[in-house]
Amino acid sequence: MGKNKHKQLILVIDDDPDIIQTIKGNLVLDGYDVICALDGRHGIEMSRSKNPDLIVLDLNLPDIDGIKVCEIIRRELDTPIIMLSARDAVSDKVLGLQCGSDDYMVKPFNYLELSARIKAVLQRISRTMLRNKQSFKGLTVDFKSRKVTLGEKSVKLTKTEFELLELFISYPGETLSRDFIQKQIWLDSQLYTHSRALDVHIQRLRKKIEEQPESPSYIVTVAGVGYKFMV
Repeated sequence: MGKNKHKQLILVIDDDPDIIQTIKGNLVLDGYDVICALDGRHGIEMSRSKNPDLIVLDLNLPDIDGIKVCEIIRRELDTPIIMLSARDAVSDKVLGLQCGSDDYMVKPFNYLELSARIKAVLQRISRTMLRNKQSFKGLTVDFKSRKVTLGEKSVKLTKTEFELLELFISYPGETLSRDFIQKQIWLDSQLYTHSRALDVHIQRLRKKIEEQPESPSYIVTVAGVGYKFMV
């Protein structure tokens, strides 16, 4: 979106200065750039002028209801929105999601959970932004049909192998830790923390897409850290 890929911008819209300070401080520590608005009107203006990567939006604002703010932003931008609210009724959650928010959290909340949801939403958006088809040095991946070809040869991948390849392509040239990869691929990643399951799947994927699996040109090992997809 024209910003440094290592510094995603998050807009926090909330009328509580203490919550603003807490969320902003933690997000900055997590490596995000953060801008804030204390009411809906300024939140809408900042979303238009700054085009953030994600918006954390409080439902109860002093000037414009959060639902209305969400609807206005959603008409103009595809920016993902996580809604915060002290209301925990199912009807309120449904209304929040129906107006265009991507997720809904009830106050009070644990920041670690908010952080996890932010990462999950950004990752999901990142994957959907991938073009339908991408090619890398003879390797072509069609994300819509989930077909992979190497030169003129069709490559059959398992569900996990394709998800691994899709994840790597989402972060071209970036080193991904083994822990991060496991959490993205397996919901219960704790089961795989001390196993070699990830390495086995990557070895199998390499055998299918690398001309020389023992000396890979696409998925390379970063010693002591994880793996990197070379472009």
